[in-house]
Amino acid sequence: MAESTAPVEKNQQLEVMFTDLTQDGSAVAKVNGYALFIPGGLPGEKAIIQVVKTKKGYGYGRLLEITEPSARRTDPPCPYYPQCGGCAIQHISAEGQLAYKREIVQNDLERIGGLSGIRVEPTLGMDEPWRYRNKIQVPVAVQNGQFAFGFYKKRSHEIINMDHCMITDPLIDEVVQTARRIAEDNQIEPYNEAKHRGVLRHVMARIGRKTGEVMVVFVTRGDELPHRKTLIKGLTERYPQIKSIAQNINSKRTNAIFGDETKTLWGRDVIYDQIGDITFAISARSFFQVNPVQTEVLYGKALEYAGLTGSETVIDAYCGIGTISLFLAKKAKHVYGVEIVPEAIEDARKNAERNKITNATFQVGKSEDVIPAWRDQGIAPDVIVVDPPRKGCDASLISTMIDMHPKRIVYVSCNPATLARDLKMLTAGGYQVKKVQPVDMFPQTLHVETVVLMSRVDK
Repeated sequence: MAESTAPVEKNQQLEVMFTDLTQDGSAVAKVNGYALFIPGGLPGEKAIIQVVKTKKGYGYGRLLEITEPSARRTDPPCPYYPQCGGCAIQHISAEGQLAYKREIVQNDLERIGGLSGIRVEPTLGMDEPWRYRNKIQVPVAVQNGQFAFGFYKKRSHEIINMDHCMITDPLIDEVVQTARRIAEDNQIEPYNEAKHRGVLRHVMARIGRKTGEVMVVFVTRGDELPHRKTLIKGLTERYPQIKSIAQNINSKRTNAIFGDETKTLWGRDVIYDQIGDITFAISARSFFQVNPVQTEVLYGKALEYAGLTGSETVIDAYCGIGTISLFLAKKAKHVYGVEIVPEAIEDARKNAERNKITNATFQVGKSEDVIPAWRDQGIAPDVIVVDPPRKGCDASLISTMIDMHPKRIVYVSCNPATLARDLKMLTAGGYQVKKVQPVDMFPQTLHVETVVLMSRVDK
């Protein structure tokens, strides 16, 4: 009965105009108020589409012909792009991507945050928006009796056999393909998701962009990794840049890539990389920004907005392994970082020691619990920096920040929607948005990072 309420029918062909893009890069068209989602279209384009599925409130279509193309349209260079779920907007020009990401931030601030009249700066992009990722993690499977190695098709768990990825660093792209060939030649059994059998689930590689050091991680279903000596020899003899080879064991039926246990098979437990003049140790499961070039841009902007002169006390909520904290510590009197993950705090302390930074204090816990305790100890921040996960800041943390009356709040966001929601609360609490800077950390995808400066309104 639900399908009969739609103003369109399955297999019907229509001429439509696309008005928006969804989070997965599909274009949106409206037919008598009924939304249709069509992969491959761009806002402002007219096209012929075919309806492929209808539901009560929305449906899906297939793009047949673009009758009026957007000026932002370009030909995607990647041969896997039409199927692969890794990138969503390769069909938008580089300039168009930057403009569109600025529009996403602007629209969310107005629609969700109720913040009109805010100037959003042009998005800071890359000179070369390809081959920027310093990490690749490739699923392995059996498909049609064959070894399958590549990324998943859009909205599926079917793997596209791939021999390169155009947004990944060329060296680690090559390293994982070499690991694949060795695994295939030695008949290391790929993981079978349906039967929960097999050995090899994923191959991950990461590189220190400034140091050139490479780590390879084999994710397996059980403790055993057959032919591991052959794998190690084949990789290390060919690639002297490899400094660490590890095995992660994930025995669960899960979509999560990593399990809880990691053991080093060869070399060091970590590789090293630098952001600015700060060196970080990166282990197999460490979180480290995947675009080091734009990370420097992002953190540089956060440091600029913090406006440090050397006399300020700074709190860094969601500090992770101390990446932003240590940047701030170079310019602040003292930085206090808080993070709920104990391993991250341990890494943050080690990174501070490694870089001889003594004016940074790190504590495990929830920001909304630890920061009030710091306040009770007499710690009064001049600046608070937050870099929360996609869900944004906890409401109690927002209240805590407002109660502590810092002069400035620097909000680093990976989700414009939750950013807008949180800015609305901070504005109601006596803060004013001063600057908004989008940064393109993930070219060819719809993700956008944003740095916002807020100042307390003097009453």
